[in-house]
Amino acid sequence: MTEEERIRYARMLAIPEIGKSGMEKLRQAHVFITGCGALGSLTAMYLAGAGIGKISIADFDTIDISNLQRQLFYATADVGKSKAETLAEKLISLNPDCEIKYIKKMMTPSSAKIAYADCSFIIDATDNPSSKFMTDSVCHELEIPYCIGGIAGFSGQVMSWSPGHAGYNDIFHPQGVESGFTPCSLGGVLGPAAGVIACCQASETIKHLTGSGEMLFDRIFTIDLLTMQSHTIEVG
Repeated sequence: MTEEERIRYARMLAIPEIGKSGMEKLRQAHVFITGCGALGSLTAMYLAGAGIGKISIADFDTIDISNLQRQLFYATADVGKSKAETLAEKLISLNPDCEIKYIKKMMTPSSAKIAYADCSFIIDATDNPSSKFMTDSVCHELEIPYCIGGIAGFSGQVMSWSPGHAGYNDIFHPQGVESGFTPCSLGGVLGPAAGVIACCQASETIKHLTGSGEMLFDRIFTIDLLTMQSHTIEVG
């Protein structure tokens, strides 16, 4: 580790559960983030700051002015630009030591199998149940751990999975979830709610890669910022 790296990651190195060995694990990791919106953009920035060696991001969408209320790493001048490409530029600006790859397409089961193949951990930061079911199915097939987050209004939830634990498809029934799904364009979403869940997803990633703490395996963490009530629900 160079002197510049020791200074950049000094606060990470000082954490007993991470230290030098944990930083080496982070630097060797490849994390894939599907979705570059409110959850994905913030999670990606935290992971780049933490020194993840390689981060791949994917999003087919472009930046809309309505995104800026919660997708804080985009600016008014970025409206109309590719989310994935714009976020990649910001990640490189934050930490040029990170290798950043981006895909400006919607992930499909076939493309996800190829893109996820050499990854250490997958983050699903999409805004619809169909994509989350796809992430679960592909990761089960490839046996790659993941973290899935979701937000609506003042509320959010997050869970993680690795082989041998209950997955998204085991907990949620596709027909029931899809029928009750309301997009944020209709139901709304509070910016800080996205921030809380994105931070949880970044933390789950770092914990898994460094072998620290207790993961949200067989558990779902939920929070309601209206009441400041949070719960961890056992599902396994």
